Amino acid sequence: MRVAYNEQMNELADLLGEMASLAGAAMEKATQSLLQADLVLAEQVISEHDRITELSAVCEEKAFTLLALQAPVAGDLRSVVAGIQIVADIDRMGALALHVAKITRRRHPNHALPEVVNGYFAEMGRLAVQIGASAREVLETRDPERAAKLQEEDEAMDDLHRHLFTVLMDREWSHGVAAAVDVTLLGRFYERFADHAVEVGRRVIFLVTGELPLDLSHNNIPTS
Repeated sequence: MRVAYNEQMNELADLLGEMASLAGAAMEKATQSLLQADLVLAEQVISEHDRITELSAVCEEKAFTLLALQAPVAGDLRSVVAGIQIVADIDRMGALALHVAKITRRRHPNHALPEVVNGYFAEMGRLAVQIGASAREVLETRDPERAAKLQEEDEAMDDLHRHLFTVLMDREWSHGVAAAVDVTLLGRFYERFADHAVEVGRRVIFLVTGELPLDLSHNNIPTS
């Protein structure tokens, strides 16, 4: 019974790692499509999102099967519950990359971004890919100290997001309302992507230590 449980948990962990990898790759491609107004790349992100959705469904099914058939308690139950929550976070990361690609497609053949903010989004994209890779590493290693450091990576994203608003609010902004709306939405997508990666780290800390990090216990991260 215990051997079967361990095998199923290992399978779930592997699938979560694959999901995290796909979400990071999706955001990397989505960023390139955004900066280059590359419709082909945007369509690739959109079509490949189905794989993340499929894996999400498989992970949830495995986790609920473990709950129903293995009746885990204590640390084992914590692992399964954390796994279910992590599925939702990674699924959302993939959806946010999808949103970026869809804005690229909607504005094609024009660029969605005014040139003045290209540098911000190039860096936000780089940080998103980096923090996505870190989230996968944390899932693989289950290292609570490494998981806690995801918060530091997120702070860099938050700084860029705040600075982006100073550009939008500047009286010199001359790119119109539609561009401002796109920039606002896109900035939010990148910021939320990083937030969900941080949440994955918090779930791993809870999984390993049984202690609920402060931000997680207050449930201050929106679901979108």
